[in-house]
Amino acid sequence: MAANDDDESTAVIVGVLAGIVLAVVAVVYGSSAGKNFQPAAKTEQAEIAPVGEALAKVYFAVGAAALDDADKGVVAKTLESLSANPNAIVLLSGFHDPSGDPARNAELAKQRAMSVRDALVAGGVATERVKFRKPESTVGAGSPEEGRRVEIRVQ
Repeated sequence: MAANDDDESTAVIVGVLAGIVLAVVAVVYGSSAGKNFQPAAKTEQAEIAPVGEALAKVYFAVGAAALDDADKGVVAKTLESLSANPNAIVLLSGFHDPSGDPARNAELAKQRAMSVRDALVAGGVATERVKFRKPESTVGAGSPEEGRRVEIRVQ
């Protein structure tokens, strides 16, 4: 009987020690698990009111978000304006028309604004100086092209 009691006591001690070791490993692993986590880059959509007239307007084809080669000239114009205003930001406003699916149109307007941002950044504009406005639907009697534009403001 004494040998049985020793075996049971040993089993309990080993079980308790194994539980402690697992708890320590879980704490150490859990505290270091998220240290190298970097969230995906977020497209910032600021609630910044546009000031004055747009420096440039970039127009897109129906359903497209790619810049034409002719539109890439806005990069030089924007860089020139930024160099004259070292504390200014670039505010991009994407527009869409009210026809069709509103969510799809807003996403397309956002993709168009991101295409303009990518061209500006590739041309030398610092990423932190480029801000986005929430995509807007055009209303009124404007031309269809006005519903497929991105406005660029330096303010």
